[in-house]
Amino acid sequence: MNRVPAPRSTDGTVGPVRVRVEQTALPGIGVRHDLVTTSGRRLGVVTHRNGRRDLVLYDPDDPDSCTADIPLTDDEAEALADILGASLMLGQLSGLRQQAAGLLTEQVSIPAGSRYVGRPLGDTQTRTRTGASIVAVLREREVIASPDPTFRFEAGDVVVVVGTRQGLDGVTAILAEADPDG
Repeated sequence: MNRVPAPRSTDGTVGPVRVRVEQTALPGIGVRHDLVTTSGRRLGVVTHRNGRRDLVLYDPDDPDSCTADIPLTDDEAEALADILGASLMLGQLSGLRQQAAGLLTEQVSIPAGSRYVGRPLGDTQTRTRTGASIVAVLREREVIASPDPTFRFEAGDVVVVVGTRQGLDGVTAILAEADPDG
């Protein structure tokens, strides 16, 4: 899975200083990362030395007191990260669409009978054939951002495409092409 970490400045903030994330060592336990939302709520993630993670919500009236401590399994933590990452990425693409006249985003499912199931993205030649770009693939609870040409499709993958209306329609048609051996 290709995950690109957010840029981190030297003072521990993520991105262009919109959100401050504080890291605190917890001797004998692990590490806690906290952030304060714009609404003033404080939440954190405690990563234990054994790999366990807890999502922590602090009391708004007492920042040292927690109102909820939710243990997360590895699968739950990954699913939460994927949900947040996917919604953020799709929101950013939506904002880009509003800025660029004629540029659209669309999600296209790969049908089970597609000739491209099990084949690499590069075989589709979608960018060359349509001018549209596949910018991400959503697979179950996983987000694969900027898949490279060797990325292999599976039936049910949802492809996030950016391009003109004509380009998006072209990508949809390409991915729907039936497997002649199927």
